[in-house]
Amino acid sequence: MPSLQTALPPELANNAIRLYRECLRRARFIGQRQNNTELVVDMVRQQFKKNMRETDPEKIQKMKDDAARGLINHMLFESEKMSGRKFSNNA
Repeated sequence: MPSLQTALPPELANNAIRLYRECLRRARFIGQRQNNTELVVDMVRQQFKKNMRETDPEKIQKMKDDAARGLINHMLFESEKMSGRKFSNNA
């Protein structure tokens, strides 16, 4: 299965620390809009912390893909909201 990370800039997709920081940045953004910043940021931190000792390259790649998918979904959601146009076929 191809990696979802190709949709992200390479400097973000290939670096777990940058991916983590971008996830936290998005979590803060979402949290501010929903007035629950601490909760959303803590959820992101817990997911990364839970898996920080993982050494299996395939599992690490899957987790990075999942994080990338979450970022991409949020970007699409925000774009749809700003433009009023649906990007997905699922209505």
